Amino acid sequence: MPTTHKVLGQALPAAATAIALYTVPASTQSVCSTLGICNTGFAATTYRVSVRPAGAALADKHYLVYDAIINANDSVLLTLGITLAATDVVTVYAVNGAVAFSLFGAEIS
Repeated sequence: MPTTHKVLGQALPAAATAIALYTVPASTQSVCSTLGICNTGFAATTYRVSVRPAGAALADKHYLVYDAIINANDSVLLTLGITLAATDVVTVYAVNGAVAFSLFGAEIS
């Protein structure tokens, strides 16, 4: 089973919109090692991160981070080490439209 280390996803979601940052491809497993969160805006805001097993509808039980504060022009790096199965989805959200998310890890297929 080959392992490919890569950028798993990058996104700048619209304000107050939850989006899929990364969906594990079919017949693949994934290890998400680091999530970078960068507020490029001029005001503090909040963000959310969730994992939806098998693409389930978003529910409170899926959140890893909920309304954490990130200051203006600041970055946060989360060391995750979470494992995901095929079709699992990492979803991100920010109150403003100026928060960039970058997910790094490995795919095993």
